[in-house]
Amino acid sequence: MDKALAGQLDAALQTASEIILGKERELRLAVACLLARGHLLIEDLPGVGKTTLAHLLARLLGLEYARIQFTSDLLPADIIGSSIYERATERFRFHPGPLFAELVLADEINRATPKAQSALLEAMEERQVTVEGETHPLPEPFFVIATQNPSFQIGTFPLPESQLDRFLMRLKIGYPAEAAEKALLAGEDRREMLARMTPALAKAEIRALQQAVSQIYASPPIIDYCYDIIAFTRRSPHYQQGLSPRAGLALLRAARAWSLLGGRDAVYPEDVQGVLGPCISHRLEFSGATEADAFSQRDAVALILDQVPVR
Repeated sequence: MDKALAGQLDAALQTASEIILGKERELRLAVACLLARGHLLIEDLPGVGKTTLAHLLARLLGLEYARIQFTSDLLPADIIGSSIYERATERFRFHPGPLFAELVLADEINRATPKAQSALLEAMEERQVTVEGETHPLPEPFFVIATQNPSFQIGTFPLPESQLDRFLMRLKIGYPAEAAEKALLAGEDRREMLARMTPALAKAEIRALQQAVSQIYASPPIIDYCYDIIAFTRRSPHYQQGLSPRAGLALLRAARAWSLLGGRDAVYPEDVQGVLGPCISHRLEFSGATEADAFSQRDAVALILDQVPVR
């Protein structure tokens, strides 16, 4: 990676950490998700900064931003867009919906019905949408950040496995540490700080970084290590079902991005371990466990690191 570009990326991360205090790792994981050309699911309680994180990344990276508020009456056409008949031309013309932005915030995605949720499937996987037999490409870069309320809250619909699998990572932001929260209380309003921000990277530079991620070297032992992790989840009685090939590809892409953020030109075992929790926690459920246990990143990662040695 170009040194000047690396410096710009580090500066962008430093600026982000001045807005969202005490969450440097979560910010780096979110940027890694974008650079790996994935999508991000943030599940947490209201008020911990999920929406602020999405808005921050859009402002910092100069991306066109659209927010879709998911509700129970939302329709797929409200997300994708629709074809409207124009009398002057005597033909239908497609009017793009808010999905046609570079960074899309799907806010409270699990408050919408499965029918509305499914409108994102093709877009997230193939970066295009099909309306009335016609295919419409989405912008590049294209990054979906979805926020999700805990399932015990009223008025939520669980995301199906096919939808969850489209997200490269799932994060929990959590409450800030004491010092960070006191600084937040004593500091300036975050919305005013966001309004003054200028982009730290151009879109062409983001695309260059995404291309650089794909060039990060993954040695045969690293490939073996990723495979061993996947194979363990498939044969272990602790999980209802193992990780899919798509999950394995996601893990390796995320590890490459994490390596790039660390200034390395090759993937190391610690890169795989660094992104393991966010990449697998929403794809695995413990057999016979309670719902709270099924979403425990710490337990899932600890079990795998304990049972799968580094080659």
